[in-house]
Order: sequence, then C-alpha cells, then structure tokens
Amino acid sequence: MSLVEDLKSKVLIADGAMGTLLYSHGIDRCIDELNISKPDEVLKVHQAYLKAGAQVIQTNTYGANYQKLARYGLEDQVKEINQAAVRIAKEATNLNQNAYVLGTIGGIRGIKKSVASLGEIKRSFREQLFWLLQSEVDGILLETYYDFEEICTVLQIARHETNIPIIAQVSLHEVGYLQNGMELSDALFQLEKLGADVVGMNCRLGPHHTIRSLETVPLPQKAFLSAYPNASLPQYVDGEYTYGGDDDYFEKSALALYKEGVRLIGGCCGTTPRHIAAFARAVKDKAPVLEKVLPERKVQVQLKSSGSSTKHVYKKAKTTRSIIVELDPPRHLDTTVFFAGAKALKEAGIDALTMADNSLATPRISNIALASRIKNDIGVPPLVHIACRDRNLIGIESHLMGLHSLGITDLLAVTGDPAKIGDFPGASSVYDLNSFDLIKLIKQFNEGLSSSGKQLKGKTDFSVAGAFNPNVRNLDRAVQRLEKKLAAGADYFISQPVYSEEKMVEIYESVKGLDVPIYIGVMPLTGARNAEFLHNEVPGITLSEQILTRMSACGTDKLKATQEGMAIAKHLIDAAFDLFNGIYLITPFLRYDMTVELTKYIHDKEAQRKERKVFNG
Repeated sequence: MSLVEDLKSKVLIADGAMGTLLYSHGIDRCIDELNISKPDEVLKVHQAYLKAGAQVIQTNTYGANYQKLARYGLEDQVKEINQAAVRIAKEATNLNQNAYVLGTIGGIRGIKKSVASLGEIKRSFREQLFWLLQSEVDGILLETYYDFEEICTVLQIARHETNIPIIAQVSLHEVGYLQNGMELSDALFQLEKLGADVVGMNCRLGPHHTIRSLETVPLPQKAFLSAYPNASLPQYVDGEYTYGGDDDYFEKSALALYKEGVRLIGGCCGTTPRHIAAFARAVKDKAPVLEKVLPERKVQVQLKSSGSSTKHVYKKAKTTRSIIVELDPPRHLDTTVFFAGAKALKEAGIDALTMADNSLATPRISNIALASRIKNDIGVPPLVHIACRDRNLIGIESHLMGLHSLGITDLLAVTGDPAKIGDFPGASSVYDLNSFDLIKLIKQFNEGLSSSGKQLKGKTDFSVAGAFNPNVRNLDRAVQRLEKKLAAGADYFISQPVYSEEKMVEIYESVKGLDVPIYIGVMPLTGARNAEFLHNEVPGITLSEQILTRMSACGTDKLKATQEGMAIAKHLIDAAFDLFNGIYLITPFLRYDMTVELTKYIHDKEAQRKERKVFNG
C-alpha cells in the first residue's frame, strides 16, 4: 500500500526534528554530512522516532543540495550524502516494516530572494531529487518553503519527474499568511492544483499558531492536509536555543490538528520522540475527519492614523508604589489605538509607559519614535527597551546618543529574542553585546565615555532597568543574574508576568536582600487559548494549573473570559501589593482598557492603604 492509499483511511504520525536530537548529542557541524561520517547517530534518531510511534520518517537531507552543502565545501558530495541518507532511513524501518521513508528537500530562499536565483534553485533541486528518486524513497517531502515562487517551481519539477507521493509544506511568519501576503488556504489550494498529494505547513510556528492558521483552511478536494509545528518558541540561554512544551499540551494539540482535518502530523524544530509519542497517543485509531465547517470571515475595518520631561521612574518606586505599563508599538502604520491607549493610561495615572524593541523579533514601529511623541505630545514619561539583537555596537552607541538628544532617559536593557523565532528567521541576530554589556555601556555614557573610552563631550543621565525572569526552576540562579546586572550598574528590575501568589512570595523572599525596586509583572489573560499559548509556548511565562482551569471554563465566551482574566489579574495585584513597590502591567493585544482598569484598581488600593494608615494613627 502507498502513503496516499494509507492516508485515505488513516491519520498518520510523522517524525520530528533531526537537528534537535543530533545537537543534543553534542554534534554541531553540517548535519547532512553525518550520513557519511556518523551514520549510526542518524540511525539512532530514526529508530527513536519509530519507537515513539512514527509511521513516516524523513531522510536526513534537508540541506543536502549543492547550494547549502557549498557552505561547507561539500558541494561535490550531493550524491553520496543523499544515497547514504536513504540507506540509513530504510535500515531504520526494520523496526516497522510498514513505515514510509520520505526524501526531504528543504527550501533555499528565506526572506531574501537574492540568496539564489530560480535557475540556481532548479539546478540544485534537480540534482538532489535525482539521487533521492534513484534510491527509491516512498515519497518526496518539500519542507520549510517561505518563498511561494520557489515551492511552486520545485513542485512542478518533482511532479514532472515522478508519480510517487509529494508532500508540499510552506512556512509562515504570520498566522494564516505567507510572507508574500497570500492566505494559507489559497497557497495550499494552488499547491494541490500543481500536483501535491499532501499540502500543509511546518516550522516557525508552534502548535497554537499552527492550529489557528489551519482553522481557515478547507479540506482539500484531492490532497490531504499535513502539519509539522515547532515544539514552541525557543529560548536563547547561554548561547544555545532550547525548546519547551509538555506531553499533555502536545496531546491536546494533536487532537486540535486532527479536528482541523490534518491527516499527517509530525514535528519540526525542537520536537523530540517525546512529542511524537504524545501525538501518536492522541490520534491512535481515530478515523480521519471528512467534513469541516469553516468559521465566518471577519471584515477588518481600516482605521485612520492619528497623529513634560522624563523622570527616573525607579526613584519614585523607592519611596512609594508606582506603575509602569507596557504598550507594544504597532506592527503596522496605524497608530490610532496606540495613542488612544497612551492618553487613556496617562489619565488613569501611570508613572511611565514602556515600549518593547521589536519583541519576539517582530518588526514594529520604532519605539524611540513613539517614545518621543508620547513624551512631547501626551506628556507620558517613556521607558524605552533596547535590544542587543538588532544593532551592532556602532548602532547601539548612535541609538543612545539619539535617546539622550531627545531627552529620553529611562531605559530597559535586554539581550533580545533571537531573529530565528521572529518574522524573518533568515535575518541576522547581531549580539555584539548582551544585556550585561549594554548596562555597563549605558552607565559608561553617564560618565561621558563611549565604549572605546572616547570623550562624548557631555554626560548622559540614563537610568537603566534590567529584565528579570522569575519563572524558572532555579530561582536562586535567576537572582544571581540580577546581582550580576546590579554589579554592571542596573538601577531596578522589571519582571516577566507572574501568575501565582505562591510564586510572588517566593520571589519576594529571594530578592528582598537587593536594595533596588522590583517591578513585578502582571498581564491579564484574554481567553483560554491565550492562556494555553502563554503557558506552553512563550519562554519565561508559566501559569498555574488552577488558572488554566479557570480560563478553560470560560470556553469561547469572550466577555466571560475577559472578566475572569481581570479577576485573576486583580487577585495577583492583591498578592503583590504589600510585597513590591512597583507594579508592571503588560497590555495584551493593545487592550489598554484592561490596563487602565487595573491602574485605577491599584490607585484605589493605595488610597485605601493611606486611609487605613491615617485612621490607625
């Protein structure tokens, strides 16, 4: 029986990431070349996935083409590497004689078409395809194609050369849309018309956003749907990428993918046999979904654009309770909601408005531009994040001088999420500095010196905050990082959102010896899916089982979910109120109405506290 015949009556489980496991074995060179130099290591990975329940495995050939192998001087070994890969994968199927082996060919272009011309892509693709077909694979897997022109081109070549099953998978930066702006449903429809037997998506997005993307995709008329999500958003810790995601979440995700009509479910970056085993448990013996009702399309309304000196906020936090609110800069040119939010938050009485610097490696309107406007036009003190990811040392020094010239003096120094997790995974993460280095540099500017020791002919007056992630297993280690940032010159700290009273107390006990303000993070939840996503896929955020249950009980009732999210946030503020002098409110999805209400709630609590103090003498 062929793969396509099997998919007519079954939901099949594919394997997960190859590189993730090989890297965990201490291997850090060209992965495709390992088919020749370390075939046993590759074999072990295939066997681990088959033991976990995979019925479809892919050859270790994602980058085994002329273009990519040339980076390592291996461009003349395309034949040997691809043939060895198929041989190893077939040997692994001795564990399951019914398993299928797909010959994998990865995309070459990322965000830059200039990486390779279509002519170069065609020549490279034909060579790799030839050797995979000569080795008699059971199907061809085209995966991680960001450029739609590229996947259409290679798919047509493959369909012309062979009748074996072809799986064509695109990769997305945004939920439901390709990087050229095409809707996922339209793209998959076109790939089906070009002859793909299975169409779907892989990489870049974790389970949550993969499921959301597929919600608007109808069942194909002839082809079948596939999905290979990443494990989660990766964290960049001590120079390495790490992924999360627990088994229960992946079982739930597999069920959700199944309900969207997916017939072939596998994993991409960060996934391991543990994740694949969870997928297999979830859909075992389930008959495929044959009918699917799509949600009604929402009509989006295009809004028209709209058109005091800064204080050091940490100084107030040393003497009284203060409130910082984060309001993300828009990812588009419409600033109407952003400035309406800034005005409403000023009226509510916040002490500073903080703006991230392209958070999650996603481009937004420059926070320095928005900071200047809210400072001058609205009168809200801005607190500007600076990420080390997007600028080299030259750019960072220029940026600091620009901030000083604008009279913006409150900063938050962060290393920044790696470009790999953002809208443009092919973009470079600079990282000339890390957050510790940046704090030191900012303080050096306050002494009138550049990084090279050059006189700046003046001194800046920056206060600098450090980021604090308390949602870790080893809180003592996180506090040691704070102490290191203090030594570098940090004036105060701003934490990731915390969703547990017990955690609040634990944090307080751990940091009370630090003689600086700590702004404890509180972010209201907006719904059950929002809660699941934050808990399972966003690095540095952990929700308690009780909160997940409470949000899940709201179902799809948006009003009820908002009310429950606000109730949870107020409860957390109550827990933090007498422990920390600063509250850091994070606005979800520009829902500034929620942070306005929480700001007023904090002020009311502060007024009540003062009244009690006066009453008690």
